[in-house]
Amino acid sequence: MHRVVALAHPPQSPFELACAAEVFGLSRTGLPARYSFAVCALEPGVLPTIAGYGMTVGHGLDLLDEAETVVIPGWQGRDVPDAILTALRRAHARGARILAICTAAFVLAEAGLLDGRRATTHWRVAAALAERFPLVAVDEDVLYIDHGDVATSAGTAAGVDLCLHVVRGDHGAAHAAEIARHMVLPPHREGGQSQYARRITPEPEGFGGVLEWAAGRLGTALTVEAMAARARMSSRTFARRFTTELGVPPGEWVLARRIDAARELLERDELTVDAVAGKVGLGSALNLRRHFRARLGTTPAGYRRAFGEARS
Repeated sequence: MHRVVALAHPPQSPFELACAAEVFGLSRTGLPARYSFAVCALEPGVLPTIAGYGMTVGHGLDLLDEAETVVIPGWQGRDVPDAILTALRRAHARGARILAICTAAFVLAEAGLLDGRRATTHWRVAAALAERFPLVAVDEDVLYIDHGDVATSAGTAAGVDLCLHVVRGDHGAAHAAEIARHMVLPPHREGGQSQYARRITPEPEGFGGVLEWAAGRLGTALTVEAMAARARMSSRTFARRFTTELGVPPGEWVLARRIDAARELLERDELTVDAVAGKVGLGSALNLRRHFRARLGTTPAGYRRAFGEARS
């Protein structure tokens, strides 16, 4: 029995802890038990949760000395007690695997276990992780990243994706698929978390509504020259100011808006993928699929299955 220990910390997220408990801690009829599961905390006793109730944890950090896998199910706040950092470094040094769900990536980074490595976390705080820990290569577009000894997951439910991935590596795809089937979940989700991130279209000052104008004409041959003329600037000045103020060239901005518009159509309409591509100015289903795969890690059809409101 592989020993898995979750490190709880107040105020604990019950859901993120449950992600690990569901995968590693439940005994399921007809499925051999492969893991033992326990929970520890810096100070055993009743821990408050973000849901407003208390949960009782009976073990202290000494339990980490027996763990083969340590799971940190999210983390609230910035501070990490030195005793926890020491316990995690000690566990890692003796060969324990450490999984960080969602914002728990900040804990691994604080412990120095992500220096020089790729890591992910919730898209909402990915920029903060990169700014606070410049030695960590933050990738906000994936559901999880596994280095073998340490692993990080994207926001909340991606903790399940990471845990199932670990089971696949430990005991094979069939065993992981059975656990997923019991949980009524897909064994593996398509794409990364970029498809879940909030779509934000910044409007810089000084462009006289040109971006709103352009966003209403995505289905046309929208050129930098046309946008520059609308802004009453030369093409060179417009492109330079646009890139400076938005951080991307005009062509990249237009492509991102076209992908956003395609997402909205796929979510709410039953248009064919070819028709969606035409309406947003990407020409063909092949071109739309190529850009979806590059930007979102999935296909238009996969995105529609996940987020579409229209059903036959």
